[in-house]
Amino acid sequence: MYTQHGFYEESLLVFSELRSGCEEEDPNEFVLASVVSCCGRLGSLVKGAQLHCFVVKDGFDQFVYVGTSLIDFYSKGGDVGAARQIFNDLSVKSTATWTAIIAACVNARKSDISLQLLRNMLETDVVPDNYVVSSILGACSSFEYLEGGKEIHAYVLRRGAEMDVTVSNVLIDFYMKCGKVKTARTVFGQMEFKNTISWTTMISGYMQNSSDWEAISMFRDMNSFGWMLDRFACSSVLISCGSLETLDLGRQVHAYTVKANVDSDGFVKNSLIDMYAKCDSFGDARKVFEIMVNHDVISYNAIIEGCLSQDRLCEAFDLFAEMRENLILPSLLTFVSLLGASASLFSLELSKQLHGLTIKFGFSADMFVCSILIDVYSKCSSIKDARQVFIEMNAKDIVVWNSMLFGYTQQCENEEALKLFLELQQSWQKPNALTFVALIAASCNLVSLLHGLQFHNQIVKVGLDFDPHVTNALVDMYSKCGSLEEAQRMFSSTLQRDIACWNSMISTYAQHGEAKEALNMFEKMINDGLKPNNVTFVGVLSACSHVGLVKEGLHHFYSMSGYGIEPETEHYVCMVSLLGRAGKLVEAMEFIENMPIPPAAIVWRSLLSACREAGHIDLGKYAASMAISIDPKDSGSYILLSNIYASKGMWINVKKLREKMVSNGVVKETGCSWIEINNEVHLFIARDRNHHQTDLIYSFMELLIQHMKGIGYVPEDTTFSDE
Repeated sequence: MYTQHGFYEESLLVFSELRSGCEEEDPNEFVLASVVSCCGRLGSLVKGAQLHCFVVKDGFDQFVYVGTSLIDFYSKGGDVGAARQIFNDLSVKSTATWTAIIAACVNARKSDISLQLLRNMLETDVVPDNYVVSSILGACSSFEYLEGGKEIHAYVLRRGAEMDVTVSNVLIDFYMKCGKVKTARTVFGQMEFKNTISWTTMISGYMQNSSDWEAISMFRDMNSFGWMLDRFACSSVLISCGSLETLDLGRQVHAYTVKANVDSDGFVKNSLIDMYAKCDSFGDARKVFEIMVNHDVISYNAIIEGCLSQDRLCEAFDLFAEMRENLILPSLLTFVSLLGASASLFSLELSKQLHGLTIKFGFSADMFVCSILIDVYSKCSSIKDARQVFIEMNAKDIVVWNSMLFGYTQQCENEEALKLFLELQQSWQKPNALTFVALIAASCNLVSLLHGLQFHNQIVKVGLDFDPHVTNALVDMYSKCGSLEEAQRMFSSTLQRDIACWNSMISTYAQHGEAKEALNMFEKMINDGLKPNNVTFVGVLSACSHVGLVKEGLHHFYSMSGYGIEPETEHYVCMVSLLGRAGKLVEAMEFIENMPIPPAAIVWRSLLSACREAGHIDLGKYAASMAISIDPKDSGSYILLSNIYASKGMWINVKKLREKMVSNGVVKETGCSWIEINNEVHLFIARDRNHHQTDLIYSFMELLIQHMKGIGYVPEDTTFSDE
C-alpha cells in the first residue's frame, strides 16, 4: 500500500520491521518486487544491491516479478549491463519484463540493442504493448535511425489491429525527425482519431524541417476544425513566421495566443521575441521581453540574437551584463552569439574576456565554441591565439580544421595553411568542400598555379568538383594566377551557377581588362533570371573603369537603385577611378562632393591617383589632405602626393612631405614579391640581401641596367628613393 501511494521510505521501514520481527517467515516474491521498486524510486543503490543479494540467497531470482523489478532498479541506476544480465538469467519473461529491459536500453540511448530485443520478443509468445513500440520509436527518433523505425512501423501494420493514437503520434514525430515530411503527413492523414498532440507534432515537425508555410497552413486547419492550440503549437508557428519574416501573420498568431490565454507562457514569450526580431520589428521584441516577469536564459538569448541581427552590438553586451547581474547562467548559444559579435567588432580584448568566461562556465572544451574562438582570434589578427586554441583541443572535427585553415588564409599565412593541410591528411578527418575552398584561397594568395592545380586534381578525385563554392574558388584562383582560359573552362563546366559564380567570372574579366566580356557576362546573368548584388556591380564598374567606358559605367551605377541596391564605398571608388582615368577630374571631384555618404579615405586616394597620372598638383594636394585627415596613418596618400611633386621636380616639397611622414609616425609598407621556380617559392623584400643567390641576382640585374642604358633608356626618378 505504501509503495502504491508513493511512500517509499515508509515501505522500506515496514519491510525492515518485517524482517527483524518475523525471522522464521520469509517475504514472498510480491513483497520483494515492491521493495526493490522502492529502492529504484529512491535511487538507493546500496539498499537495492543488498536486496539483490537477499533475492539470490533465498532463491527468488527466478521469480518474474522480482526479476522485472531488479531490471527496472538497475536501469534507473544507469547500470544497463547488470539489468541485461538479470534479464538473460530469467527463464520466464513477461510483457513487463521485456518492456523493462527495452526501456532500459532506450534510456541508455542503445536503440540498436532495443530494436534487436524487440525482434527477439516477437519470436516468443509475448506480445509487445504500445508502450514498448512507442519507446523504441522514440529511441529511433533520437538517433534518426530510419531503417529501425521503418521496421517498427511495418510490425505495427502487420499486427492488423487499429493503430493507437499514441503510436501514431510517435510515428509522426519519428518521420519528421528523420526528415521524411511526406511520410509523416501520410501517417497523419490515415489517423481516424487525432488529438492535440497529433496536430502539434505535425506543426512542430514542419517548422523543424523548414516547411514553414505548411506549418502555418496546419495551424489554420487545426483552428478551423475547432481544436484549441496549446503553447507548443503556438511557439512552433511563431518560429515559422519569424523564419519567413511574415510580420502580419506573426501578429495574428500573437493575437491568438492572447485569446487562447497562453501569451504568458515562457515558450510563447521567447518565440514572440524571436519572431519580432527576425521580422525587423525589434521594438516589439523588446516590449515582449520587458513585460516578461521571469526571464530565463532562452529569453535573454533570443533578445541578444535580435540585437545582433539589428547591429545593436553594444545593446547586446549590455543585456549580457544584465543577465549576469540577475544570476542567470549563460548557455552555449549565448557565447556563440557574443563571440560572433566580438569577431565583427575585431575586438581582441573583448574576445579574450569572452574566452575567459567560456572557461569559467565550462564551455571551453566544446568543439563548436573552439571553432568559433579560432575564427574570432583569426579575424582579430591574433593567429597565435587561434593556433593555441587549436593545439589544446583533444578532439577536432573537420569544422575545426577548416576554421584554422581559413584563419591562416585570412591573415595571409598561406604557407602555414599548406602545412596544416599536411597535418589534416595524417588525421582521421576527411577534407570537405570548405577545406578545399580555404586551400585554393591560399594558392590564390601565393599566386601559385602549381598548388592550385594539385588541389584541383584532389577535388576531382574526391568528387567535389561540382560543388558551387569550390567552382567559384577555382574560377577566382585561375583568374588571379593569370590563367583566364582555365577560369573560363571552369565556369562553362559549372552546372549550377549561383550569383557568386557569375560574380567571380565578371570580376575575372574585369581584372584582365576584358571589359566587353565582363559586360556581356553581366547581361547573360540578367537574362538567366539572377538578381545582381553589390559585389556584381563592383565587378561591372571595375571593368568599365579599366578601359574608360564612362557612359556605360554611369549607366550601370545609376541602375543599381532599380535592383534595390544602395551604392557603397567600393562602388564610389570605382566611379571616381572611372572619371579620373578618363581625365574628367573636375567631374570626379563633383561626384565625391555629391556623395550621400561621407567619403572614405580610399575614395580620395582614388582621385589622388588620377591626379598623379594627369599631373594635377592643386587638386592632388586637396585630395591628399582630405585622405590624410580621414586616415592619417596610411602611407599611400603621402606616397602618391610625393610622386606628383617628384614628377614636377618639386624636391623641396618631397622632402617636407617625407619629414611630415616621419613626424606623424607614418611608415611605408615594405615592398615584397615572390616567384615560384622548380616547386620552390623565392621571396624578395626591398633592399633585402638574405636570398642565398643575392650576389648572382644583383650582378645579373647590373648587366640588365647597363644594357638598358646602352640602348638609350633614361630612368625617371619620380618616386621615393627607397621604394
